[in-house]
Amino acid sequence: MAVFTPLSDAQVAEFLSHFDVGSLIALEGVAGGTENTTFFVTTDRRELVLTLFEQGEHEELPFFVELLDYLDEHRLPVPGTVHDRDGIALHSLADKPALLFPRLPGRHPLSPNAEQCRVLGDTLGRMHRVSQHFPGHRPNPRDLNWLKAMHHKVLAYLSADDQTLMKDEVEIYQGVFGDAPGLPQGALHGDLFRDNTLFEGNHLGGIIDFYNGCTGDLLFDLAIVINDWATESDGRLNAERHDIILNAYQARRPLSDTECTVWPFMLRMTALRYWLSRLLVVYVDPPAHDLTPHDPEQFRTILKARLEHGALPLPEASHA
Repeated sequence: MAVFTPLSDAQVAEFLSHFDVGSLIALEGVAGGTENTTFFVTTDRRELVLTLFEQGEHEELPFFVELLDYLDEHRLPVPGTVHDRDGIALHSLADKPALLFPRLPGRHPLSPNAEQCRVLGDTLGRMHRVSQHFPGHRPNPRDLNWLKAMHHKVLAYLSADDQTLMKDEVEIYQGVFGDAPGLPQGALHGDLFRDNTLFEGNHLGGIIDFYNGCTGDLLFDLAIVINDWATESDGRLNAERHDIILNAYQARRPLSDTECTVWPFMLRMTALRYWLSRLLVVYVDPPAHDLTPHDPEQFRTILKARLEHGALPLPEASHA
């Protein structure tokens, strides 16, 4: 259960009294989270999600509020924060930062079909086109600079071959991205796995959990998506899902020549990003709560597959 801070009905009812959302009817703790406490809140007027932030840099929360509100204003399917009667979204509850969101419809797609992939690619393309004008700034906390600084911490836990693989890859990325002209920048989701989307059938009800959101290379976000949405269990790319996502994305935001050139390396770098972050959780910095960490081997497998089989050809951009 991912309710690390229990709340009473009375606490939540008093909290809701500052908002124009109606009166509390039901409160339900949400299982499955790994970092924050989440409740489903039912009032006599609407369905909401209440999140208490248990860890992380709380001073960065205004960035997430601004990003979600910005994307919501541009009609992206994200949970724009609920503001109180004074226009304030970020509050404190049980001595924890707290945000209230609308509850978006749908479920996580375990095995996305072709239409769900198309919708996701189209939506990400729209989001990236809009996000290039987002005025906020938060450097990508898991970019190449992070890889360079952090990969040494896990080497002692790896086989000799994996140590060499990781060190060689980081060195290659430094050469590729250090020499490349600047890539298109904007606001990113930073963790757009299938379980951070909600679908009702083929309708995308929402993109959620923006707490890895940042500003940086748009291509980084797209590579994370392809490595999750278009990858088989053996790490190899599924050509159909790959092409559907990228065709829909490029109809909204065509990739630049530089992005096309470095794309195979970005797929590898984002695979290494998750291999490393999961290794760090297992060996160096275990979660504060009694939760099972994600398996690092999944992204080692993906990285090895990208090295062995390369990237699939990028579909040519077509404009919507």
